[in-house]
Amino acid sequence: MSGLYIHIPFCKSKCVYCGFYSTVNQKDVDKYVSFLTKEMALRCRETNGEPFKTVYFGGGTPSVLQISQLQQIIDSAKKCFSFEENTEMTIEANPEQLTADYCRNLKTLGFNRISIGIQSFHDEILQFLGRKHSAKEALKAVENAHNADFENISIDLIYGVNERNNRLWQNELKTAFHLPIKHFSAYALTVEENSLLYRRIHQHKTVEPDEDLASIQYNILSESVENSPFAQYEVSNFAMKGWESKHNSAYWHRVTYIGLGASAHSYDGHHRQWNAPNLSSYFTQIEEGKTYHERETLSDIDQYNEFVLLGLRTRTGINLRKMEELFGHERTVSFRKYFESEVESDYYRLDEHHIRLTPQGLWLSDGIASGAFLTNSDDV
Repeated sequence: MSGLYIHIPFCKSKCVYCGFYSTVNQKDVDKYVSFLTKEMALRCRETNGEPFKTVYFGGGTPSVLQISQLQQIIDSAKKCFSFEENTEMTIEANPEQLTADYCRNLKTLGFNRISIGIQSFHDEILQFLGRKHSAKEALKAVENAHNADFENISIDLIYGVNERNNRLWQNELKTAFHLPIKHFSAYALTVEENSLLYRRIHQHKTVEPDEDLASIQYNILSESVENSPFAQYEVSNFAMKGWESKHNSAYWHRVTYIGLGASAHSYDGHHRQWNAPNLSSYFTQIEEGKTYHERETLSDIDQYNEFVLLGLRTRTGINLRKMEELFGHERTVSFRKYFESEVESDYYRLDEHHIRLTPQGLWLSDGIASGAFLTNSDDV
C-alpha cells in the first residue's frame, strides 16, 4: 500500500479557480475530525497490514485545523494503520496560517514535507485569484517553515493569468528559485465548471484565461527550469534531484492508495472508489458504516488508458516493456505506431524501450494520450 490521503475540506475563503470540494463553513470541523477517525476504524483492514509509504493532508486547507485536531487525526491513523519508518508526511498549507509557532508544531507532529499554496508573489494577482495572503506573507511563510527545520518545502504557483505579463512571470520564477525550497508545482489557470471563475466568466464579470498566454508562459517556465537547480519530472511538477514528491509520483505510476474524508478517492489496483461528495452525505455514509459512496471496477481497457494518460504526463514516459508485460504485444506495437505515424517528432523521443514526451509534448500530453486511447469497440 503506497499512500494515505486525508482530505480536509475546510477553507477560510474560496479561491476563484478552485474546483475541489471545500466549504468555508467551519462549524463542523470537530465533528469532521471525529468522523475521520470513525472512517479509519471502518477501513483499517484494507491495507492487510501493509505499511503506508506516504501520508498527504490535502484540501481544502488542512492548515486551518488546530494543532490539537491534526494530532487527533494522526494519533487515530497510527492506531489503525502501520507506516514505514521514513514515511513522507505532507501537509498543504496557506501562507497566512504558517506562523513560526504553527510551523514548529507541525514539525513536532511528524510532518516532514510542507506544500505552501503561494500561487503568486504579486499582491494584485493574489487578489484576482481570491487569495487571502500577501506577497510579503508568502515569503515569510517559506522562511518560517525553513526556520522550523522543514528541509522538504514545496510551493504552488499559477501561470496563464491574464493580469500577469511574461516579464512578471519570469521574475516570479526567479523569486521562487532563490527560496529555500526543494520542489515546486506550477499550474496553468483553468476554468473548472463549479468554480467562482466559471460563474464570473458566464456573468461577464471577467474574461476567460488566454490559452496562448498560458502556452507562452509554460515555455518560459520550461526554459527557466533548464537554467535552475530544478528539473521537470511531471507536466506541472519540478524538483531538485531526489526531492520529487513520493506521494504524487505514486498516483502517476498507478500505485494503490486510500483516501479518507469527504470526496476523497481510493485505488486498489482494480477499483476506484469515491467517498460522498459533501459533508452531510459523508457523515451519513460513515454513520451507516459504508466504506465508500461509489465504486468503479476498471476494465482492461480502462487500465490501459490510465496507464497511457498518467505515464505520458511524466518525464520518464512509457516503458514499452512494461506496457507489453501488462497489456500485450499487439497493443504495444499499435501504441508505438501511433507515435511514429501521428505525433509530431518534436513532441516525443523514442528509444528502444521508452517513449517520452519533450517539454513541448508535455504541454499537449492529454491530447496526445487521448489519441492512443482504446474504446470498447477495439479488438486488441
